Amino acid sequence: MRYLGPAALTAASLVLLLATDQAVVGMPTAGPAAAPARVLARTAPGPALDPALVPGPARDPVFDPAPTAQQLPAQQLSAQQLPAQAAPAVAHQAAALTEGRTAAGAPPVRLRRRLLADPLRSRREPLPAEVFTGAGFDACSAPPVETMRAWWGTSPYGAVGIYTSGRQRACGQSRLTADWVREVREMGWQLIPTHVGRQAPCMAAGGKTQRIDPAQAVQQGREEAAEAVRAVQGLGLRVGTPVYLDVEAYPHGDSACSQAVMDFTVGWTQALHGAGFRSGFYSSTNSGVADLAAAARAGSGPLPDAVWYANWDDRATTTDGAGRLGDDLWADHARIHQHHGNAQESYGGAALAVDRNQVDGPVAR
Repeated sequence: MRYLGPAALTAASLVLLLATDQAVVGMPTAGPAAAPARVLARTAPGPALDPALVPGPARDPVFDPAPTAQQLPAQQLSAQQLPAQAAPAVAHQAAALTEGRTAAGAPPVRLRRRLLADPLRSRREPLPAEVFTGAGFDACSAPPVETMRAWWGTSPYGAVGIYTSGRQRACGQSRLTADWVREVREMGWQLIPTHVGRQAPCMAAGGKTQRIDPAQAVQQGREEAAEAVRAVQGLGLRVGTPVYLDVEAYPHGDSACSQAVMDFTVGWTQALHGAGFRSGFYSSTNSGVADLAAAARAGSGPLPDAVWYANWDDRATTTDGAGRLGDDLWADHARIHQHHGNAQESYGGAALAVDRNQVDGPVAR
């Protein structure tokens, strides 16, 4: 497979001033369509954004008991909710996320609509975002600055995923400081901040013991978003930066478990938007991403601005959505595909264990 070098990748980076509605990054939206976003290209003109809206599903009195945002008086929106260790040698902190498969004979998951007010709608100015298109990698710990320097210009990569926060990160992050961020960004690297917090209630036993409480899922999502915001601000990253919520693979087919994960994600997104940051979501296509697509179809919101889906198929593309994301879901510069895990690679005399990604989505500002 042929990759573009970092110089070409940088040329493919787009600086976008996005409108306040989620739809401008290819997201479903619960409210009216926003005005078209202005697109500013750093070195070459990019395509105009064409918001992809999800058709509203028919209402079900059991799974859709509450009115949509359009039906609520403005004064009710702010309160509206629906009912309720040494570092391993591998890049990612857990086994391949493609292990989250539907249990044999499990019924299809049906999700209840969870609709909260989206703070992006009340912003006076559009929330800026920077979008990167090209190859990226993620490593369990932030690599040494010397390694990042050795890889810049010799590797195919132009972006790196970093675990900026979360009580369940598997690896130490002693090198991840504001100075590290400044130095690698000055080289030209784009950053993909990631938060590893509470996991699905039905996740198999493992090292991540802190789980989402279904009864407190929305509030727990908000709490972890606040933690994530403090971390990225401490690293010197600006408003509009996305933080990707890392939800490890979990058995699929348990509707209550899936509902808890999606409620947590809605709370996470609402709080990030309220702080002026964008929301990302990372998971397996067979569990978290499948449920996120179902939440979009159910009309839940606010949902993340970008999806990072793990499907280790060795296809460096973001266009097919691994069969889980249709062309109307997160299709407009709003996807990252982790397509290969735990690869041992060496460039410029420096070796790392990494996961390989194809990026076409928002990165740190």
